Amino acid sequence: MPRHISDERKTAYYVGMGLQILGALLFASTFVTFLIHFGDFTDFEARARSDGFRAFGGMSLLIIGSIVRGIGARGLAGSGVLLDPEKARDELEPYSRMAGGMAKDALEEANINLGGEPTKVIMVKCRSCGRLNQESAKFCQECGAKL
Repeated sequence: MPRHISDERKTAYYVGMGLQILGALLFASTFVTFLIHFGDFTDFEARARSDGFRAFGGMSLLIIGSIVRGIGARGLAGSGVLLDPEKARDELEPYSRMAGGMAKDALEEANINLGGEPTKVIMVKCRSCGRLNQESAKFCQECGAKL
């Protein structure tokens, strides 16, 4: 299984991110020009056409950029463009490893040990009823007899 992402996928990821940034800037520019020209109705039709084109173009670039970025991040099979489960597994392996590493870090931070040797728990058996009690218990949790 490959542990690295190909240069083509990295390039597609960053091109998609660039398209998203450009689309966001184009879309946001329509609001800026609206605020600048608020109340000014000279040449309104031309500005409305320009603003509409930038808004539509910006949204289109945002959508196209997110698709290209997703394909770059997960690969063609991993993103569902190609229906090949084996190839998808190979393409998604670095991200699965990363997610597992993040989960492992979170468990370690919370002092939760899922692997390795289990901690030994010592229990004390009651002589009266036979119930297992915590080692620190002074009386049986079942019958109340002194341990």
